[in-house]
Amino acid sequence: MPRSTAPPPPVLLAPGPPPFGPADSGLVAEIEAYLASLPAPARTPVPYVCPYGSTVRPWQAGHPEPRATLLDRALGRPARPVPVAAADHLRLASRYIGAHGWLQGAMWDEAGRVCLLGAQAAVLAHGYGTPATVRTARVQLMEVLHATGRPARSPDEYNDRPTTREGDVHQLLDRAAARAARLGL
Repeated sequence: MPRSTAPPPPVLLAPGPPPFGPADSGLVAEIEAYLASLPAPARTPVPYVCPYGSTVRPWQAGHPEPRATLLDRALGRPARPVPVAAADHLRLASRYIGAHGWLQGAMWDEAGRVCLLGAQAAVLAHGYGTPATVRTARVQLMEVLHATGRPARSPDEYNDRPTTREGDVHQLLDRAAARAARLGL
């Protein structure tokens, strides 16, 4: 018997690239043209969220706006001040400094930054509290300064010291507010 030779096994070739690709078919150009014909999406404004995770609020948030009564408007006088406690006045002063910036050596500047006294004056000028409230708050500031071993002739002198930083002023205001709240002022 003759020996038969088996045919060689078929070679399987990997399929090659198709004769044309997506770019050659015009599909990509058609999709790009369609997307270009769509109207641009409307951008809806969203509130700014600060890096700490809360929405920016006005410095006087939580306190009502001073409102002029009918008699105030008829007589052309400003609205009555919103009554606030000395503790609230100190917290508002801290928030005012946080919102507008802190300054040393002057009550305020053209950029709107204020010192400790400037913040208290601004809170009062915006209609929160009375001059008696400010005096009580300043007494609390002096008490905290002396109790913490930082004697000064006034809170303004402490504000203008070269070693004082904005964080120190906020801490002073927070401690004085806590003391005033504890005392019911």
